[in-house]
Amino acid sequence: MSFLEIRNIRKKIGSVEILKGIDISLEKGGFLVLVGPSGCGKSTLLNAIAGLLPPSSGDIVIDGQVVTDLHPSKRDIAMVFQSYALYPNMTVEENIAFALEMRGVDKAGRAKAVAQVAKTLQIEHLLKRRPSQLSGGQRQRVAMGRALVRQPRVFLFDEPLSNLDAKLRVEVRAEIKALHQNTHATIVYVTHDQIEAMTLATKIVVLKEGIVQQVGTPAEIYNRPANLFVADFMGSPAMNMLKGRVVAGGIQLFGAGGQGVTVKIPPSVTTSIPEGSQVVLGLRPEAISDQGSADAAAAASAHIDAQVMIVEPTGSDTFVTGKLDGTTFTGRARAETVVEPGQTFRFVFNLDKAVVFDPESGSRID
Repeated sequence: MSFLEIRNIRKKIGSVEILKGIDISLEKGGFLVLVGPSGCGKSTLLNAIAGLLPPSSGDIVIDGQVVTDLHPSKRDIAMVFQSYALYPNMTVEENIAFALEMRGVDKAGRAKAVAQVAKTLQIEHLLKRRPSQLSGGQRQRVAMGRALVRQPRVFLFDEPLSNLDAKLRVEVRAEIKALHQNTHATIVYVTHDQIEAMTLATKIVVLKEGIVQQVGTPAEIYNRPANLFVADFMGSPAMNMLKGRVVAGGIQLFGAGGQGVTVKIPPSVTTSIPEGSQVVLGLRPEAISDQGSADAAAAASAHIDAQVMIVEPTGSDTFVTGKLDGTTFTGRARAETVVEPGQTFRFVFNLDKAVVFDPESGSRID
């Protein structure tokens, strides 16, 4: 049975419908990430779960209890904001203990709980400091500790890493991951960063304009995107989208020039697509490689010579952007690959990894 259920949640603000019938379930101890572009409704949905913004219709159920009409204080939920929201006149210890003090927990009980949380988050040495004496990452740990000490039924995180620099984002992200693994807490997490979504979640919900586009594990979202929006939004660099049409025994890929090349229909795609149908062939950059790193076990592959447009070394890999009949695509080559813009380079397309979409509806063709 699901621990958290969001049942047909709708939210209107004036005449504008922000959430358009959201249905999501999450098991106890799960890590649900709401991801999507700005304005897609993810923070509105999080605030509805918290009780800060009541939905226009629908129900929110936690552990079998309908909480839709309950005051936020009665829902047993803890929220971590991107702005930390710490009391500046209190020490770290006092900030963490404040919620317990409001609940009437005695001094000894508060001290024990704070010590345990501080040890979990490795902030014991910060307990006597005030927020102004802390770095951004330390403040975020304190905000997490203040939520954790309450032992709520559900944790809500509203873009908690958006105020941190790139290096610190990676460090605190790892701490949140470890926190979940160690405590088995039930977490709902909002972000616009698809890397955060992929690395943290046990379940991802991709939203667009208040509508759920896909719900699944990180692997399902990444490898089997439900539509073109999810395929483009999730992944960095984004999935390559190559236009084409179905011909006898394969798909003819073409660009602005209209010539193109023909590749075999990948085994993962149904062969019942009628000939002449327009399609979009999706391939992740790692499915387009140099010959030396190509998967020799691939059942279907294509060797395509294309002009190199851009070369981007990252240290561990080299991303190479090629041009095929006027259409560009990005492949992932070995770090030691020597290639220059303007050269002709042989790319290997691993068609076992391909996903095919209907260009009109945008949906994946199974």
